[in-house]
Amino acid sequence: MRPFTSRVTQPTPAERVLSILTAAHSMTVVSDGHEPVEVHRLDGTAAMVHIHLHEPAEPDSEPTGPRVPVRLEFTDIAPTPVRDRMRARVTVTGLLSAPYDTESAESTCMEFGQAVYEDHRGRAFVTLDALQETDPDPLATGEAGMLTHLVDEHGELVPLLVRLMQPQPEKGVTRVLPLGMDRYGVTLRLEYPGTHRDVRLPFAKPIVRLDQAGPQIHALLTAARRASHHNQLLT
Repeated sequence: MRPFTSRVTQPTPAERVLSILTAAHSMTVVSDGHEPVEVHRLDGTAAMVHIHLHEPAEPDSEPTGPRVPVRLEFTDIAPTPVRDRMRARVTVTGLLSAPYDTESAESTCMEFGQAVYEDHRGRAFVTLDALQETDPDPLATGEAGMLTHLVDEHGELVPLLVRLMQPQPEKGVTRVLPLGMDRYGVTLRLEYPGTHRDVRLPFAKPIVRLDQAGPQIHALLTAARRASHHNQLLT
């Protein structure tokens, strides 16, 4: 496992790509010469066909058969009802030994080309080496459930976290919701009339196990309650 440093407060593009791939329940497959295909894993009764990524062939090696270009597209959607719920897009390109078949019961091997991660900050290219050197985020598959529980059962506590922002945001906030959570911290979305902004609140230390998420959230809420100033942002 890679060592953590206190200066790391948010995931790298490789970590975000790995988390999105780990938690994905659907994707769009665009194979050469075919229409885009939406592939879903709904309630677990019919698992999505697995695609295994493997290293590209050596440049001087002979191809063992036909190779079909393919593009996998993933959209990362916030699990909470924030304004503009799309958080990021991931596109993975590569080659298949045969056209993609959604009816196949067998896994599909895909020769990895590159992954592209896009969010509001811009675009980043991620190599297979970077993905292989990245540890899975322990919250990747549990994030949606934890954030919806926070909003549905403890929604009145979320605005308290604004007290931890330095400097304090301008007045006029109409709603505060959690946008995302990972091993490094929580991202809040502050909504104003007609616009919004995101704020990052890092945990005291990165999470290494799923059961550490609850205590870290409680620690942030405790710190917010102890804040000396009053939160008068919500109108």
